[in-house]
Amino acid sequence: MDIVRMRKSFEAVAAHGDEVPLWFYSHLFLSHPETRAMFPVSMAQQRDRLFGALGHIVTKVDDSEALVPYLQQLGRDHRKFGTQTAHYPAVGASLLATLAHFAGPDWTPEVEADWTAAYGLVAGVMSGAADAAADAPASWDADVVAHELRTPEIAVVRLRPREPYPFSPGQALTLETERRPRLWRTYSIANAPREDGTLDLHVQAMDGGPVSLALVRHLEAGDVVRLGPPLGTMTLDPDSERDLLLVGSGTGFAPLKAMIEQIAGSAVPRRVDLFLGVGSGREFYDLDDLQRLQQEHGWLSVVLAATRPDPLEDRTGVEEGHVTDVVVRRGPWPGRDGYVCGSSEMVGSTVARLVDAHVPRHRIRSEVFLPSRPAPTTTPTTTGDPA
Repeated sequence: MDIVRMRKSFEAVAAHGDEVPLWFYSHLFLSHPETRAMFPVSMAQQRDRLFGALGHIVTKVDDSEALVPYLQQLGRDHRKFGTQTAHYPAVGASLLATLAHFAGPDWTPEVEADWTAAYGLVAGVMSGAADAAADAPASWDADVVAHELRTPEIAVVRLRPREPYPFSPGQALTLETERRPRLWRTYSIANAPREDGTLDLHVQAMDGGPVSLALVRHLEAGDVVRLGPPLGTMTLDPDSERDLLLVGSGTGFAPLKAMIEQIAGSAVPRRVDLFLGVGSGREFYDLDDLQRLQQEHGWLSVVLAATRPDPLEDRTGVEEGHVTDVVVRRGPWPGRDGYVCGSSEMVGSTVARLVDAHVPRHRIRSEVFLPSRPAPTTTPTTTGDPA
């Protein structure tokens, strides 16, 4: 493959905007109508995710260390839709037809060969990962055992999968509710594995987000949801014994909380400094549990930061300012392993400033965490539109 040529062709096609995914799905559903049932009724958000994924793949096509785990994860996750190996050629044919349509005269035999080879690689890795996971469930039914509204917009939901659900602290899962069928969204698991198998999710409702609104305002104990396989690689480095720096904003606290619980259960706990930022102090939705963890574990230090402190609130110990600024001010942190989870702006600025402060980039793991991320059926697990 000529990677530079491939990227250039993708940029030219993507410049046509929303017409491209609309044309792709029209071609796919007309040529293979049996695939339509695998997608939600409304395709508005799905169209955006397709080319978000393609952009990610094109960006990483020459970085197998990053691309292969991502594709394997997608392949395992797609099993919940009923995706079979036979579907990959249909998708590939529609993709190539779409690229050829929008590339016009720039669609040369050489460019076509590049994309054919690239898609063959993608399909092979994804289908191989799916086949390797054939003995594991494609999805899990889970009972809602508790639903607690912590703020008008944030709920903590406790689930009990009906079959064992193996995961690592820091990972996420995809979720579908019968209240919004075929709309999968991604949420980080907010606890380390428990003996009773329950899982906690921190869910924030977003304006116009059909799934998050349903989960926060309508989900109740006794409901049943469906879970996809665990996702993500923002987990503790098993080969490191360094102390930890955890930085989160909003409900991005969820995977960090799971890591703290994991450290609490280890034989030799490490020093953990947690920085949690919000806009207003009223948005600290999990304070009671956070204070409990700090009281129980002397190795855990917690710093709260709010950009808009409310003078009417009694939030002793809350620092004013952006959490990134507070972290840098409290440094330096060159000897730490860093984990950063939150909005794209916060993650980007925090990672950049930690690197500037001599924290090695390879020791910082990060995840862009939106309040309700579309499931990574076609996009990286680290991105997505709030819904």
